[in-house]
Amino acid sequence: MIRNLSSLALATLFCAVTLHAQQPAAPPSSPTPTARPATGSAQAPAPAAQDQSGDNAPVLHVGVNEVNLIFTVTDKHGHYIPNLKQSDFALLDDQKAPERVTSFRQQINLPLRVGVLIDTSTSIRTRFQFEQQSAIEFLLNVLKSKSDRAFVMGFDVTPDVTQDWTNNLDGLETGINRLRPGGGTALYDAVYSACRDKLLSERGPDPVRKAIILLSDGDDNQSHVYPDEAIKMCQRAETIIYTISTNWTPSRGKGDEALTRMAEETGGRVFFPPSVEEVSNSFKGIEEELRSQYALTYTPADFKYDGAFRTIYLYCNDRRYIARARKGYFAPRQ
Repeated sequence: MIRNLSSLALATLFCAVTLHAQQPAAPPSSPTPTARPATGSAQAPAPAAQDQSGDNAPVLHVGVNEVNLIFTVTDKHGHYIPNLKQSDFALLDDQKAPERVTSFRQQINLPLRVGVLIDTSTSIRTRFQFEQQSAIEFLLNVLKSKSDRAFVMGFDVTPDVTQDWTNNLDGLETGINRLRPGGGTALYDAVYSACRDKLLSERGPDPVRKAIILLSDGDDNQSHVYPDEAIKMCQRAETIIYTISTNWTPSRGKGDEALTRMAEETGGRVFFPPSVEEVSNSFKGIEEELRSQYALTYTPADFKYDGAFRTIYLYCNDRRYIARARKGYFAPRQ
């Protein structure tokens, strides 16, 4: 809808919603509803705070009607842009400026919840061992603290969890080594299952950074759920998808389009390594992003506990930079 506005109207709109121009709204006179939402915990909203950074910053608690938005800012070459301020961004939630911004932090070190999903269908048999080793190296490097956890899922015609949630690196390595190639590809079923059964329930009083690392050629021929259903389940689980394509040909097919869409709709990123030897570099790029992001907590305007999908549009005022965030979220039901 925003794209259809004229240039003048668009400039006026973003001047109105630039985050630094907002002032915290007065507390409502009626009691805050206590229903537990998909966007945070059932706690009172935190006091306004801006431009906190570093691992020693106070723990971020999310209020009952607040949205915790984690996003990445890069240049056109994909390089992370640090040290930006709250005033560098404009935001629309359900086509409206937020009622108030309660926290803005950069380069935060939130606990990680990572699902590694590896395509084990017949089409990847020749390069499967190298992909396994790259995934193991990624987990060894990305899980840094006792608060981080991950699980391993392989999929062909059905998803198969070979290691449930753990921070035990030996267990995760064993889970990846248990995977065996063979069969068709039910990619959307795997993503849907991972979000519904594993990531949706990973919610508590403090925010965590949830991500799926999906290694596949994107060609689905066995799923029972549709692509939209898989993406919506990721949005309900507030999970970012990073996809790594195993299509080594110069041309981009329907599988690559599917991987790109899943990444973009959830605020993630798609990687197209030119060869199997470059897969490890893609994992390194994901590792850097997971440790180099921004977090913005805000109270939406005209918030309703109706279960509806609310769109998010995050805009970086400097047009040289690109802000990548999830496209929206589902409001909780009261």
